Amino acid sequence: MLRISKKFAAGTVAGVSKIRGWVRLDAGRGLVAAVAMTMLLAVGAKKAEAQDVGKLGQAPPVTYANRYELYSGLNLMNFQAGQNLPKRMNLGGAEIAGTYWLTGKWGLTADYRGEAGTTPVDSNPYGISRPLVYMNMVMGGAQYRGPKNQFAALDFHAYGGMSRGVFDGGTDGNGVISGRTATQNAAAVGLYSNRTSPIFALGGSLDVNRSKNWAIRLSPDLIVEHFGTETREFFALSGGVVYRIGKK
Repeated sequence: MLRISKKFAAGTVAGVSKIRGWVRLDAGRGLVAAVAMTMLLAVGAKKAEAQDVGKLGQAPPVTYANRYELYSGLNLMNFQAGQNLPKRMNLGGAEIAGTYWLTGKWGLTADYRGEAGTTPVDSNPYGISRPLVYMNMVMGGAQYRGPKNQFAALDFHAYGGMSRGVFDGGTDGNGVISGRTATQNAAAVGLYSNRTSPIFALGGSLDVNRSKNWAIRLSPDLIVEHFGTETREFFALSGGVVYRIGKK
């Protein structure tokens, strides 16, 4: 009995030792598996989070990915309505432009400006003082998009075209000297005759973004014209709104 007990005890001790070894081994494997599972879950969570952000996250408010751009605003231009008039005049009116963006940087623009104003003239016996002058300008050219961010964009442009000037609209006179036409009076007081001449606008624009599609624009220009016998330069300033549509 003693021997059996000893053997039994020895076997029991050995069995317990084996069981403990298995427990330790299984526990170690379980720990490794748990760590691995935790890492896999973490990686999966990161991927899922990234996918969710990609699907649900909002796009930047201004992407400049539009194909078309429309502009409408008010324009003020300095001008001289006669070759030898002593003073310049100011023309005021509207400007409408449309741009087709070929790339993210370069676009083609068509521009129309219609303006009118009164001009000082030479002293005369016809009763003519500050007659009305108006012009219609149609130009086209290139626009280059410069520095930009979510808040604003700076563009540069060069347009060229033709301008139709009407200079005898207010030169009928007061009838002091009869038998004279408005065209004759316009020439007598130093104004150009009605004509169509080349005109160019060189400048840029600052667009302050209000949303993805809407912006407020301020655009100064150097105006180059040839109504008289020489080329002259004037200043123009335009302000209005820009609407972006379409996608490249």
